[in-house]
Amino acid sequence: METYYKPEDLSKFPGMGEGAPELWKKFSEWYGAVFAEGALTEREKALIALAVAHAVQCPYCIDAYTRDCLEKGSNKEQMTEAVHVAAAIRGGASLVHGVQMKNVIEKISM
Repeated sequence: METYYKPEDLSKFPGMGEGAPELWKKFSEWYGAVFAEGALTEREKALIALAVAHAVQCPYCIDAYTRDCLEKGSNKEQMTEAVHVAAAIRGGASLVHGVQMKNVIEKISM
């Protein structure tokens, strides 16, 4: 079945530097620094990345960080819980924007 997102395209990601090698180099250095061990472990950062990947709905990131989480010792339950955290924040963000709607209703109803 043909799909828009193809798993094999993930391996083509480094090719994004071909048109702007200096920018790619800077991005790669920054990206590497972000995911290096720091106040958070690499495992914790991978779980955060997996959750964010679901929130922004990036299938390539979901694939990559699912693998990364497993490689760094996370289990299915931890990963599923991280996805639920992302879903709860995303759902809450939608609901809290309802305040905007209520403000407009209040303004128009004056």
